[in-house]
Amino acid sequence: MSGAYGAPGRSFLAGLIGAGIGPSLTPPMHEREAARLGRRLVYRTIDIDRLGMEPGSVGYLVEAASRLGFDGLNITHPCKRLVLPALDGLSPEAEALGAVNTVVFGAGGAVGHNTDWSGFARSLRQELPDAPGDRVVVLGAGGAGAAVAYALLVSGVRELAVVDVDGTSAEALAARLAERFPGAVCRPAGTDGLGAALAGADGLVHATPTGMAHHPGIPLDPALLRPSLWVADVVYRPLRTELLRAAQARGCRTLSGGGMAVFQASDAFGLITGLEPSPEHLHAHFRELIAGE
Repeated sequence: MSGAYGAPGRSFLAGLIGAGIGPSLTPPMHEREAARLGRRLVYRTIDIDRLGMEPGSVGYLVEAASRLGFDGLNITHPCKRLVLPALDGLSPEAEALGAVNTVVFGAGGAVGHNTDWSGFARSLRQELPDAPGDRVVVLGAGGAGAAVAYALLVSGVRELAVVDVDGTSAEALAARLAERFPGAVCRPAGTDGLGAALAGADGLVHATPTGMAHHPGIPLDPALLRPSLWVADVVYRPLRTELLRAAQARGCRTLSGGGMAVFQASDAFGLITGLEPSPEHLHAHFRELIAGE
């Protein structure tokens, strides 16, 4: 990548907006990769919980960051949809998903992108390349759920069940995806339909905050898991969530959220800085940071 952002000697200011984001590894990954490339990048966490702000305040925070000279932001739970009205433009993928995890400030104002979907697609392709994927269940219809659902359909999934405790959210996401991917079958369901959806599925992707450091627990009854089912989790702190441990105990192939975290960070880093990151080095940064805990 090249351009004004990547001009020699250019330093960068970036940030992450979300709730309970203290444990995030995104800031040190970005800062280490910039240093490896001979640049200075300062990455700040903007935790709405610590600030005592509501999720809807994300628009105010984006505007403030723009005025303060930030080059870009990452956006995480629960602000990936709420940020949309504050933006001046969207990438085609972000528009299709209705969710943004990266905002870049430039001549066109604040432009939203989504690197969650590409991050998950690359992780799945690298770590479970031969996993069957005709029928997959996505648990969670929020921003992360929308991203992994999009990635799965791009990757060739033929039947997708979108399950969420909020049936309306599941219906809305399934409808958007069906319009975008007319050759696939997209079905919504409430959590009471999870067992039936999993009964004929090849894989399950968990895309809710359950299992994170600040949201411990398991999102489903482990009895629903069977050895022929592969199970992926978007959560990466901890790397081995309760769900993945339960799945491994039942003989399932599993995919942690680490790969998605690294690949989405790589894509976001490139968008914000205009520099060409190395996913291999970002993986090394990630492994060092995880090992140091």
